[in-house]
Amino acid sequence: MRLNNKVIIVTGSCTGIGKAIAIRCVAEGATVVVHGLESDLGKEVLDDLGKGKAVLHIEDITNEGAPERLVALAVKTFGRLDAVVNNAAMVASSNLETTDLHFLRKVLKGNTVSPFGLIKGSLPYLTKVSGCVLNIGSVNAWSGEPNLLAYSVSKGGLMTMTRNLGDTLYRQSGVRVNQVNPGWVLTEMEIQRKRTQGLPDDWYKDIPSVYAPAGRILWPSEIAAAAVYWLADESGPISGQVVDIEQYPFIGRNPPKN
Repeated sequence: MRLNNKVIIVTGSCTGIGKAIAIRCVAEGATVVVHGLESDLGKEVLDDLGKGKAVLHIEDITNEGAPERLVALAVKTFGRLDAVVNNAAMVASSNLETTDLHFLRKVLKGNTVSPFGLIKGSLPYLTKVSGCVLNIGSVNAWSGEPNLLAYSVSKGGLMTMTRNLGDTLYRQSGVRVNQVNPGWVLTEMEIQRKRTQGLPDDWYKDIPSVYAPAGRILWPSEIAAAAVYWLADESGPISGQVVDIEQYPFIGRNPPKN
């Protein structure tokens, strides 16, 4: 029970990585605020978690005042707030030709500005309990795939924000801020994205070893397992860190050219 009695907001937790994190947090003794856009899927998550273990909030995180409403719901329902997981994100393909300013601003708002808003809105409560923030980034933050320009830029901004606030907030308020950068993860959204690209639903069963040395890509539950360390007290004073979660050395890798 590494998260016993902690209250944790997990944005984007009706599906995918966020759902896996919410499930793992409850298994480790926490209560959670489940958040997302799909009310039917959110209710299924609540049922899975069990009565009294979670509360659901359905709203676009980019709406004005949405971060504050999430925080208020957590405090009203459970009486405190110990941690925030900024997982909700807009994943959309784009390159220089297809990315106009309106689209770039939209992606930045969802993936960089909204996490900032939730950190700021939750800070008074996190300060009271020496709480923490875990941002869910992406290995695309380092450069990014050619057709994930706006998304990669937004995750790069999130990564810098994590390092900046991980330094300043811990010194000033005792609140730790860290980030994990998942690699290629088999989520429902990833299956849908590949379907729109014309791939069959079982595309993930035959992936070149250069992309998946293990013979498969990552599971959401594996990201959730890593998240627990950063949300638990066992990570001690560590703050301002960004950790890539991939099955090969992501930075500096130079695979064979055969």
